[in-house]
Parts: sequence; C-alpha cells; structure tokens
Amino acid sequence: MKKLFALLTITGFLSFGMLNTVYAQEETATEEVVAEEAPAEEVVEEPVAEEPAAAAATEEEVAPAEEQSFTQIIKQKFIEGGPGFMGIVLVCLILGLAIVIERVIYLNMATTNSGKLLKGIEDALASGGVDAAKEVCRNTRGPVASIFYQGLDRSHEGIDMVEKSVVSYGGVQMGLLEKGISWISLFIALAPMLGFMGTVIGMIGAFDAIAAAGDISPAVVADGIKVALLTTVFGLIVAIILQIFYNYIVAKVDNLVNDMENASISLIDLLVKHELSKK
Repeated sequence: MKKLFALLTITGFLSFGMLNTVYAQEETATEEVVAEEAPAEEVVEEPVAEEPAAAAATEEEVAPAEEQSFTQIIKQKFIEGGPGFMGIVLVCLILGLAIVIERVIYLNMATTNSGKLLKGIEDALASGGVDAAKEVCRNTRGPVASIFYQGLDRSHEGIDMVEKSVVSYGGVQMGLLEKGISWISLFIALAPMLGFMGTVIGMIGAFDAIAAAGDISPAVVADGIKVALLTTVFGLIVAIILQIFYNYIVAKVDNLVNDMENASISLIDLLVKHELSKK
C-alpha cells in the first residue's frame, strides 16, 4: 500500500512537472511567434506611413514644373541668355515682323482679278472708247489697273508708245512691290550673326571663369556655355521665322509680276483690236 502511494506520488510529481514544462514551452513559443509577427507588422506598416510622404514629396517636385507655362519658360530662357544680345535679337524679330506684316497687307491689296479687269476694259472700249476704259482703271485698285491706265493714257500716240509706257510703268510698280524686302533679308542674316557673337562672348566668359578659378569644372563654365547656346538658339529661331515669311513674300511678288506682264500683253492686244475695229 505504501509502495502504491509512493508510486502515485512520484507519478503525480512527474506529470505536474511535465505539464509545467509543456505550458512553459507553449508560452515561450507563443512569445516567439508574437515577437516574430510584431516586426513583420511594423515593416508592413512603416512603408504605408512613408508612402504618402514620398508621394507628397514627388508631387511637390512635379508641381512647379507643371505650373510653368510655355511663355514663362521662354521668358526665363531669355533672361538667362543675357539682356544684351538677346534684346538685340528680339529687336531684329520685331522690326522684321513689322515689315513682313506691312508687305503682306500691301501685296494682298495689290492682288487684282486681271481677267475681270480686262473684260471690263474691253466692254468699255466697245461702248465708250478709251475714256470709259480709263474710268474703269481709275475705279480699280492694284498695280495692274495703274499700268493699264498709263497705257490707255498714251493710246492716242500709237501702240508703240503704249507698249513703252506699259513697260516703264511696270518697272515702277515692280519696285513698289519689292519695297522693304531687302530689310527682311538683312534681319535674316543679322539675327544668327548676333547669336554667334553672343556664343563667342559666352565662351570667352567661360574661359575667363576657368582662368580665375584655376580649375576646369562644370560648375565654373556652365553659365558661360549656357549664355553661348541660348543666344545661338534664339538667333536661329528668329532667322527661321523671318525666312519663312520672306519666301512667301518673294513668291507673292513673282506671281504679281507675272500677272502684270500677261495682263499688259493682253491690254496691247485689246488696243490693237480696238484700233482695227475703228478702221
């Protein structure tokens, strides 16, 4: 009986010790799992907290670039290029465009429907003679009508005199059509030359900065090179813009001159026909 009691007591102590050991192991395992899970949660949560800040910083960096308009960028680059040569190039652009606008308006107003004018002169010659034809020319604007008027005004002196008058006054009208075009070509040549001069001066400034610093580094020569490149770019842009308008004006003048020549030949034919009809 005593042996059985002692055995049960020993078995109870062993069972209680094993239970304590298992419970302690379970608590340790639970703490380890919690300890392992806690950093994982922190690692997951920390980027979430940092992402808005990073996104906000990115938006702050992008926002100023989006707010700048094209005009503001051009203004900034113009100031960075230096007011000296950039201002002179801008003056070339303004003066060139002023002449271009004046020439385009003048040439468009000088354009005449030569076929309609010739038809009106022919009808006037048939109905009212030379005086009626001169009145038609007087009421019509453009160089063609002016040449016709001069030719009709000399019609009483013979066809040869009409032809000479038409050729002479045609040269005068051609000079009026080409007036101011040489100034546009001057500004086309002058704008890139001023840009290149700004380039040379900018490079001289860069070399002066190198000599003063005693070191060749990008920070030392950046300002001079920027000025050099910006003046060249703006000079070329001005030359390209004026060159496009110059070619348009030259083509317009050529068309008007050809129209004047063809119409003058037709006028002489009409006068010859009118003289023959009177005989």
